[in-house]
Amino acid sequence: MKPKTNLHPKWRELKLTGRLLRSNPTAMAGLIILVAMGLMALCAGWLAPYDPIKLSLGERLQPPGAVHWFGTDEMGRDILSRVMFGARISLRIGFVVICIAGGLGSVIGAVAGYYGGRVDNIIMRVMDVILSFPSLVLAMALAAAMGPSLNNAIMAVAFVMIPKFARLVRGEALSVKEMPFIAAARVSGARNRWIIAHHILPNCLNSVIVLGTLTLGDTILIAASLSFIGLGAQPPTPEWGAMISVGRKFLLDQWWYATFPGLFILTTVIGFNILGDALRDILDPRIRR
Repeated sequence: MKPKTNLHPKWRELKLTGRLLRSNPTAMAGLIILVAMGLMALCAGWLAPYDPIKLSLGERLQPPGAVHWFGTDEMGRDILSRVMFGARISLRIGFVVICIAGGLGSVIGAVAGYYGGRVDNIIMRVMDVILSFPSLVLAMALAAAMGPSLNNAIMAVAFVMIPKFARLVRGEALSVKEMPFIAAARVSGARNRWIIAHHILPNCLNSVIVLGTLTLGDTILIAASLSFIGLGAQPPTPEWGAMISVGRKFLLDQWWYATFPGLFILTTVIGFNILGDALRDILDPRIRR
């Protein structure tokens, strides 16, 4: 009889994380919310009852009912369909921003923490200057300078998020570079770039994942705020922030217009926040122990 093969340490860690995630009711609640939002975004083409940008002026501003569950807007477009397609845009914005900001910020922070000295001082002072501005204000200024569009809004939000990841990874790198395996890599002749790519960054991955999950909610909020003031997605794109911007004009009489996109933003942000809190508890070995 063949002996049972041992799992790779990474797979054991992944299994343990999954087990802890399933045993945490808060984490499961956040995960269920986000899975539902993700499925709605992916299947919007099949689930949405109407075309999100097709005009039907004869049905404008109808209240929620059997035909239009979330009502219609001032152009007769079905709000439920627009909310479903808006999930695609908002989630795409969030994940693209986190990939850009997390990737660049992690590299910048790892370089600063590993080299230290003058390199660290120059990089971190630049990050401090960016952090000295409120994120939304700086994103508004950048988006206005580049011009109102969805892609420019994504780049603006990504830029203001970079320092958060850079400071986190820099702190982790300062600790990791003192470990014995880093000294062994140096003695064996490994180059600094190789050490950063294969030792520093992988050991910071858990912290980056947690911060990315927690930051996704803020990212979606800032992007929706830019669309709300006309610096993000442009009509007739079904984006949640842009829908609220137009819907506020009808808020007193047609409450459903702005309410449903706002509720979806709220639910998505709550889902990312509670899942991020749970992941922090699960992935931090000191808290988990």
